[in-house]
Amino acid sequence: MYRKEKSIALKESSLALYNNLSVLPVPGKQVTYFASVHGTSVTMASASDDGLSISHRQLMAKEGGLGLGTSLITQALWCSLPSRVLLVLTSRKGIQMYESDGSVMVYWHALEGMESSSPGMAAFARGIAATGKHFICIGTSSGAVLVFDVPSKGTNITLSEVLKKHASAITDVGAELCEQPEGSADLVTADDSGALCVWCSGEKFRLVTQIPASEYPCSSVKLWNGIIAAGYGNGQIRLYEAASGTLRAEVSAHARWINALDLAPLSGKLLSAAEDSFVQVWRLSRNPDTEAVEIEHCHGECVTDSLLCGARFCNPEGSVFAVTGFELSEIIRYVQV
Repeated sequence: MYRKEKSIALKESSLALYNNLSVLPVPGKQVTYFASVHGTSVTMASASDDGLSISHRQLMAKEGGLGLGTSLITQALWCSLPSRVLLVLTSRKGIQMYESDGSVMVYWHALEGMESSSPGMAAFARGIAATGKHFICIGTSSGAVLVFDVPSKGTNITLSEVLKKHASAITDVGAELCEQPEGSADLVTADDSGALCVWCSGEKFRLVTQIPASEYPCSSVKLWNGIIAAGYGNGQIRLYEAASGTLRAEVSAHARWINALDLAPLSGKLLSAAEDSFVQVWRLSRNPDTEAVEIEHCHGECVTDSLLCGARFCNPEGSVFAVTGFELSEIIRYVQV
């Protein structure tokens, strides 16, 4: 069971975007950072673990200083690599990477000249994940996934590869959250048609398997212990084997569109939030005898009259989680009891 804690006020409300909440816990400082997108800015808040000390900051999209003006941001996410943490922003004009506190922009990548997968639609980037020791992968509206090679320090970030297996705009990118044998699948990409591609990262990324399109877009995707958890527009969560793409389980988790999933790597807890105002906590596991993938419902909360658009665990165990909703000027936190 979880109980509701004191909410964290935001300077601006959250927009109705997929996966519109990022959380960065800093255990050594006993503080957690939160980020949510509002139009052309990112609303950032830091809160002490006891909730008594809260500070705020607004990060405006700089757009590389190219004189292009500001652009609508589509996602903000902290990417944790072994050697550094970067705050990555995607927008309709490009990709921006900042030091973790948002104080210094270290890289800018323009989307000029890129076509959208839908004629007449503006190009944009969306879907962010850090994978391997030094890669950050970002999806685009053309269906391409850009792979950036990130050094341990400095600004010499380079576009090392472009993955082109999707025919529709990328919705989300998820990286493996647990240690896996070398050569295992460690990245999954999803698109507006509901199709998934599974990859093995390396100096040259390798396509492991493809999961065909479905009736609804896949809005959020996670990868844990070789299991893909995918959330769809019809409210379903589907679990696949990352190595083969085999469907292992299908759950009618929500009455409306799922906007966010998250996974707690140490416990296998899965978090889902949707337009039906509900946030649900599940537990994933493998049957030790049959290797079957199992999912169990643990907890549910209703945020009354709220279209939920972001949900994240606040620690690796999954004992604390936070949610955001469209036009909500707060982050709502829940703690396990």
